[in-house]
Amino acid sequence: MARVLIVDDATFMRMMVKDILEKNGYEVIGEANNGIKAVEIYKAENPDIVTMDITMPEMDGIEAVKQIKAFDPSAKIVMCSAMGQQSMVMDAIKAGAKDFIVKPFQADRVLEAIKKVLG
Repeated sequence: MARVLIVDDATFMRMMVKDILEKNGYEVIGEANNGIKAVEIYKAENPDIVTMDITMPEMDGIEAVKQIKAFDPSAKIVMCSAMGQQSMVMDAIKAGAKDFIVKPFQADRVLEAIKKVLG
């Protein structure tokens, strides 16, 4: 069972992703509401995959991706973006993210991205 870290500054969005994943057999090992916490939890828990919001307070998702990839080059990260954030998504992919999903989340797309990135 894959262990997932969910990162989003919106509690509602984290709950949505957690619900989709847990109903489909994934274990959510942690949640973070900003990039700083995401990096801390990643280092402590070493999840199999991370869903990472882009726009967050204190440290955004792109910087968090860079720090996680610096710590663990094999980290698997799926970005979560709102419509109209294409340039930021590209920055995240360049920083090492493997795929992205667009809000509002559709369960099948979330699962497809997670499965693809986990290989």
